[in-house]
Amino acid sequence: MIDHIDYLDTAIEALTQEICERLVPFEIGVALVSSIPGISATTAQVIIAETGGDMSKFPTAEHLCAWAGLAPASYESAGKRRSAGTRHGSTSLRRAMIEAARAAARSKGTYSSAQYARIARRRGPNKAAVAVANSMLNVAWHLLTNGELYQDLGADYFESHNDPTVQVKRLTKRIEALGFDVTVTERVA
Repeated sequence: MIDHIDYLDTAIEALTQEICERLVPFEIGVALVSSIPGISATTAQVIIAETGGDMSKFPTAEHLCAWAGLAPASYESAGKRRSAGTRHGSTSLRRAMIEAARAAARSKGTYSSAQYARIARRRGPNKAAVAVANSMLNVAWHLLTNGELYQDLGADYFESHNDPTVQVKRLTKRIEALGFDVTVTERVA
């Protein structure tokens, strides 16, 4: 058994060296994609290997997400739209991106973790992981197309886009629906 383990270790080492040699022309792409929180160097290598590193094959980021199997499918019959899960696509890229999305969800203070928490509350952890994987692959397309490093929007991105006046109107209507009179006055700071 020890001889077999040694054989497997040498085979893994040889494959790792071959992967590193073949990815030399794509080092910049791997570095760009690795700048996204949750995407490791190995996941970036999978993205480059599956897509070929050339984003000109995909006219838009949505085309790449659909090709990877991370875009929502649709089922429409007699004018009624029903959920159909996700499309079929590149299984290895899909698995790598969902794994990266779950890693990003565990990170603190990032846009991806806030997006995951926001969606998981309403739709569940699996759908949230697919949604975050979709947005991460979308970002990877933009990074590889433009050649820029990732700029995180931050965990407070969703809260910073809430309009206080809209929130006041919504809460006022809810309280009035419960049978109370509401008078709202703005506090002087």
